[in-house]
Formats: sequence, structure tokens, C-alpha cells
Amino acid sequence: MDYLKDLGVDAAWLSPIFKSPMYDFGYDISDYYSIQPEYGTLEDFEQLIKKANTLNIKIVLDFVPNHTSNESDWFMKSSNKDEYYSDWYVWENGHIDADGRRQPPNNWVSVFRKSAWTYSNTRDQFYLHQFSPAEPDLNYRNPVVAEEMKNIVKYWLEKGVAGMRLGSVNYLFETDKDTFGGRFPDEPKTGKPGAVSDDYDYLFHIYTKDQEETFDIVAQFRDVFDAMSVRNNFTRIMMTVARSPIKTTARYYGDNYHSGAHIPVNTVLIDEMTSKELDARDLKHAIDLWITYMPLGKSANWVTGDHDTSRLATRFRPELVDAFNMLVLLLPGVAFTYMGEEIGMINGFVPWVETKDPQACNTNDPVNFIDVSRDPVRTPFQWNNGKNAGKSFSISIYIDNKISTFLLTRKYFKISQ
Repeated sequence: MDYLKDLGVDAAWLSPIFKSPMYDFGYDISDYYSIQPEYGTLEDFEQLIKKANTLNIKIVLDFVPNHTSNESDWFMKSSNKDEYYSDWYVWENGHIDADGRRQPPNNWVSVFRKSAWTYSNTRDQFYLHQFSPAEPDLNYRNPVVAEEMKNIVKYWLEKGVAGMRLGSVNYLFETDKDTFGGRFPDEPKTGKPGAVSDDYDYLFHIYTKDQEETFDIVAQFRDVFDAMSVRNNFTRIMMTVARSPIKTTARYYGDNYHSGAHIPVNTVLIDEMTSKELDARDLKHAIDLWITYMPLGKSANWVTGDHDTSRLATRFRPELVDAFNMLVLLLPGVAFTYMGEEIGMINGFVPWVETKDPQACNTNDPVNFIDVSRDPVRTPFQWNNGKNAGKSFSISIYIDNKISTFLLTRKYFKISQ
């Protein structure tokens, strides 16, 4: 925390800290009211809030409203058709093909590749998972689910959290199957060269992303943040993440009919700048895009990296890292940085046999998995050049220390005048 204070950080956004089997880096939550044991206890978290308050640093939590873990009590009860929880997830019947094989309800594909449906022997139905089979989607057409998720937000705001980042909000709703005769329709094919039926890019996701009902539930979440802000005289910030076309992402600010997020996270500096040979025109184009589509009177925000994106020094060149960090601080609005970008960390090396990321594992490709693996950007912060990069626990991943610059070096380096 003292290091963050030295950097001039105003707020720290934590990766998921809730109880989880950790199949997907904690984004598969089994209990939203508990802390993952290796991170500490609820009492430890309360001490963290107190420490942060003394340093005038706000704590923001990463909240996953779209899905839970398949090991959560909710999902287990839903699988067993518990009367209260039966409709908490998106369940659908499949069909038997001409060869007698069980097939999913339709052609929907998950973000992590392969069918977005997994069969439950317990329930004798398929459940929807926009991400991994370990992350079943919640059913927001059940108002009880929406209320429970809002209660979770209230719980953590009452603990002193200054804000929450609602991830993957664009997946909260699927199309209303009742408008299609009670069955979810197939999504149309993109015709993208090289894409196969298991690939997410194989389909246009017109029935599984950015549905109109999503903007209404986002407004309901915003009402919770606003009510808590008034109640405690302490402004609470709501962030949303929706990797969608920029015009759609900008809608998450809200409009004349719906309130929205204070900060719909802007990834244009990631999504629009994909070449190592970028120049000033590319930067200007990306910046102008966001400024153009951002509603009047709203605050901009700028993100150059995150836990899903290759590090700046790896995506571009190490000598450009400081320039990017300065750029986001000079642009109008809120600047985000991912841990380690400020010291020029590069991607770590995580071989196939050590890979944990389900997105990479789902490729079943020990050669090309690295193209989609997020593990290399999730290596620990390099406090020094000692064992485990200065961490007190043992890690089973590889970290290339030959190129990265260490905190210890940067902290005491002085520029000659």
C-alpha cells in the first residue's frame, strides 16, 4: 500500500478476492460473501480498508455478475431442481440426433471456444456458460437473481469498498427465447476465413451479447451505488467492462432513459492498436474514437493494459512503456495502469504443461496455445530479482528476469540534471 501511495495512486482495483475453486483465476466464484482463504480473512480485508483509508487510497473490487462457479451452492441446488434455486441459471433441453447422440440446444459458442452448453447428468438438461463449463451463467430473467446480486453489491459497499468493477456485463442477458417459440435460436455464421465451428469468431453473437435488457439491469445496479453514496456521504464508483463495438460500449454510460456506469472501461488503446509498428496517427485515431462516441458531460478513462492483455513492453517495445504511461496520465479523465506496467515488466513464460488459463487449455494445442493464453501477463509483480521475484510464497511459473526492470532498481534510480 505504501508503494501505491508513493506512485500517487488514488484507487486500487483488486482482481477477484471471493471464495473460488480458482479454475479461472477467481472469476469462477463459489461464495460472494467470503474471501478466498489464501488471500486472508474478512478481518484481514477490513484491515486493508482501514490501511487504505489512512493513505487516502480507495479500494475497488472486481465483481463478476454474469456467472458463478459450478461448485457454488446455488448451482448445485439448481442442478437438483431445488424449488427456490431451480431457475437461477439458464437451463435448456438438448436433442438426440439421427445417430442417437445427445446434442446441445443450439450452435452457441463460448468465449473460451467450443459449445456454450454443457450437459448435467444430475438435472438431465444443458446449462449455458458464456465462458468455461466451470462458470454457469446466471438467469437474469429471474428477478430473484437480480435482487440477490444487488444485495451482494450492497454488502461490500457497506464494508467500506469505494467501488466495484462489473465484468462482462454485456453477457448478462440472452435473447428472450419466448419470442422464438420457446427455443433459443442459432446465431448466424460470420464467414470469417479460417474460423471453425468451435471458434468464438465463427458466429455473430447477436443473441448472447449486449441485449437491450442489459442496459436496464446496469441502471438498477447504478441505483444501488447511488443510494449507498447518499446514505454514507461517500461517493461510490461503478465500473463496467464490455468488450463490444465502441458505440455499444459508450451506451454503458447511460442515456436519457437509463442511468449507467460512472466508468465504462475504455479499452480502445488496446483494441485499436495491435501492431508493433504503430505511429502517432494510430494513437490519435484511437483517442479520437473514444472522445467522439463518449456522451457529452461524461468522464473519459484510458486503459493500456489489464490481466487479459499482453504487457506493453511485449506488445510494443520496452522503450515505449514510459511514453504510454505518460500519455494516459496526460489525457483528460481517469488513467488506469495494470500492476507492473509502471516498471516495464514483460510477459512471463508459462509453458504448456504449466498453463492454467482455460482459454488457452481449450485450444488443445501445445504449440499455438500461447497466442490466446493470459497466463504470461499474470505472473507476479517483480519486487526484486531474488527467488520468486521477492514473493514470500513458492510459485511454479517461469519469469524471465533478464529484460524486465525491477522495482528495487527503479525506486533508487535518479535522473541526472
